Amino acid sequence: MAKSKKDLGRKLQNIKRRIEELEPKARDDPLKKNHALHEELDKLKKKLQEEG
Repeated sequence: MAKSKKDLGRKLQNIKRRIEELEPKARDDPLKKNHALHEELDKLKKKLQEEG
């Protein structure tokens, strides 16, 4: 089933919001002790570039 423009826009906004939540936490962890946090942030940024 195809997604509408509204659905795509909402999906992008959710990705952007999640990135905004994770970036401060990632900045507070410069040694990347929380590997999952940095991995999720990189994954979301990549997905945003592909879809945006």
